[in-house]
Amino acid sequence: MKLATFKTAGQEKIGAVHSNDSQVFDLAAAAARDGGADPAFGSMLALIDAGPRALDRARALLDKHGQDATLSAVVTTVDILAPVPEPRQMRDGMSFPLHILQAPRGQQKLAARARGDMVELARIDAEPLGELPEVYRKQPIFYITNRFSVRGTNTTVKWPRYSKVMDYELEFGIITKNKGANITPAKAGDHIFGYTIFNDFSARDAQRIEMEGRLGPAKGKSFDGGNVMGPWIVTPDEIGDPYKLKMEARVNGETRSKGVSEGMLFSFEEIIAHVSQDETLMPGEFIGSGTVGNGCGLELGWFLEHGDTIELEVEKIGILKNRVERQET
Repeated sequence: MKLATFKTAGQEKIGAVHSNDSQVFDLAAAAARDGGADPAFGSMLALIDAGPRALDRARALLDKHGQDATLSAVVTTVDILAPVPEPRQMRDGMSFPLHILQAPRGQQKLAARARGDMVELARIDAEPLGELPEVYRKQPIFYITNRFSVRGTNTTVKWPRYSKVMDYELEFGIITKNKGANITPAKAGDHIFGYTIFNDFSARDAQRIEMEGRLGPAKGKSFDGGNVMGPWIVTPDEIGDPYKLKMEARVNGETRSKGVSEGMLFSFEEIIAHVSQDETLMPGEFIGSGTVGNGCGLELGWFLEHGDTIELEVEKIGILKNRVERQET
């Protein structure tokens, strides 16, 4: 199933996306018509918490009433929100080797440009990429970001006033289910509720400065509306192999980045196992893959401008679309 959180007439609802992603089916309304309200359909977190029974009922309702036009709305006539508007936790990884190697070089080049040092810029360009630091092969690397700054597709991201360098990141990720700790990789699949697309918008000039502190990104990532996910969650049975998905980023309709979800240093199952070592993983958390190789402007030296429209597309999931705007100082 594809599951969305949407708003219509000022009310947030959850629904199943059907008819070639063109309609969203109101699960709460269908349940009420089919014998009574179901609290599992009150929100996406409620659905996740309710477990397999609720998901089975959602499928049954869609099968039974999916053709009833009074229970569905055209996707373009409602506001599609982030599928989990306020995740219980947000972690984002560094899983793709090419990005791990190219991103620091991009930051060095950004610093050289800021200084007007063309000699240093040429030197950086001439250097080979080098070897992947061993730590990335030893264990999954991730950071925790602001779960209150999440937005969905078709929103406008207001660029923070303290930054002049706007960037996108082409990622996908999982939403978790089933509370647990010390989960083995073999059992971790039981904790994946579904998959979604993630655009980890980044204020690169702010990030470049704070990363010198060797603690991780903060204001380079955490600003209102900068964590964008969606357009919906796709359950694992509809995805198949999540590590063979085609990925593409477009800016103003022009392709800038292409990739495949293949080649992650650690699978989501292995990341879950690592995260949950003596730490309880909660249902409704988000875990991002990190940026696919060549999946951001930092790697390409090609950043965003005021008014740009960014589309991230991941095979079998959909298209996440946003616009960026500078704020007046």
